[in-house]
Order: sequence, then structure tokens, then C-alpha cells
Amino acid sequence: MKIRTWLLPAAALAVLCVPTVAAADTTVRARLVELNGSGASGTVTLTATDDGGLKVAIRSRGLVPNQPHPQHVHGSGSAGKHFMCPTLEKNDTDQDGVLTNEEATGEYGVIFLALTTRGGATPEDGLDVARMPVADASGRLDYERTFAPGAVPDGLIDNLSSLHVVQHGIDVNDNDKYDVEALGVSTFAENLGVPGVPEEATNPASCGVVQGAGAADHSRGGPEMGGTPVADQGTVLAASGAVLVAAAAALGWARASRRRSVR
Repeated sequence: MKIRTWLLPAAALAVLCVPTVAAADTTVRARLVELNGSGASGTVTLTATDDGGLKVAIRSRGLVPNQPHPQHVHGSGSAGKHFMCPTLEKNDTDQDGVLTNEEATGEYGVIFLALTTRGGATPEDGLDVARMPVADASGRLDYERTFAPGAVPDGLIDNLSSLHVVQHGIDVNDNDKYDVEALGVSTFAENLGVPGVPEEATNPASCGVVQGAGAADHSRGGPEMGGTPVADQGTVLAASGAVLVAAAAALGWARASRRRSVR
């Protein structure tokens, strides 16, 4: 039988055109925009590696110096859910000029990846503030980590262009720390059984919706992201990483307070 070698290039091309879960050059980017007049800004790059992992690079400026800043990749765990960055105009329900975590978290959606510095990256790992990045003395935060495939939640890579990133922790009275004197005690943390936490520690500082790799300028109508589906927004707030944001900030503030009292 005579082999038709002229068919081989086409066959090879067909193989190459078969879609994969994530191509090595699948990259999306987000511009972090300040919330709460924090002065924080920066950039985020999310790159799907060819083995199904995820590389995250964040360059932020204007954050509270020497303080932990919980940061997470957010999305939606249920079809039809939205995921947008909050705004004062839309989400400051009491119109006091400050976005609390309760007000802003209605836009966040489910936390899919806790951007820790080492170890696990599940929402539960957000409780370990010792593994959250800390801004330097100038308020700079440079973060880079590649998460192995096993650490990346199902559905995240497939919907990479439908995500956003949020950073937390603000300094309203410009004294380079989280303190109760600025905005009082965080009722969000109190409702979780953690009293005495400054509201500054739990309020959002910056947010960025990804663009690139087919992402729209403004993501709307969340696709099915995989993971644990959520029944309603109340479930998102109670059972997702929003709880962990407050806990992580609370632990960081408590440790910092203890260190100051020892000095």
C-alpha cells in the first residue's frame, strides 16, 4: 500500500489544533485600582503553565507599610453569579465614604485561591496570616509564586479570563498601622467572633478585573467556575474566603499589637 505522505502535515496540524485545558502562553493581566482612597495600585499577571499550574505575579505600591495584606483570586462558584470590583457609588450603602468589607464583599464572589507565600493556597489557608505577604517599609509589595497543578482549584484555569484579584488593609488616619482609632472596630470581624479588630484591617485596599486572553474589559455574568457551588450570596459570605479575610487580618493585627506592647 502506498503511503500518502502529503497527508501527514495536515494530520499533524489537526493534532496541534485540539484544545487543551491550558496552553503554556495563556496569560491574563489586571490593573489594581485603589479602593477606599488607599493610594494602593499595582499590576497582576496570571499565567497558566503548560502542566496545569498557575503562576501569579503582583507588583503593588501604596499599601500600609510593614503590615500583612491578605490577597486572593476571586471568581464565581455558580453559573450566573457576577464578580466585579466594588465602588463607593454602588456599594457604600450607608454613604459614609468608606467601603467596609461587608459592603464590598457582595461584589467579590468566591475565593478560589488564597495568594499565600508558601504552603497551601485553599481558602482555609487564608487563616494563616504568617503566610500572607507583608508590605515593606515603603508600602511596596512584590509577590511571585507558581502554584502546582494540584493546588489550583478545578475550573480556575478554564475560566482564567473571568477572575479578579483583591487586596485588603487600609490606613485611613495615615499612621502606618491598623488601629481602632481610625474607623472603630470591625463589625465584620466581631460577627465572626473575633472582637477588637480595627475596621482598617478588613477593608479592601485595591481590586483588579483581569483582561487579556479573551477577557472582556468588564466581566459580567460569571461562568461555572467549578468547586463548591453556592446557593446564594449569603452562602458566599459565610462559607467562602470572605470569612478568612477577616480572620487573617485579625490575627495579623493581634500579633502586631502584642509586639508593640512588648517593646
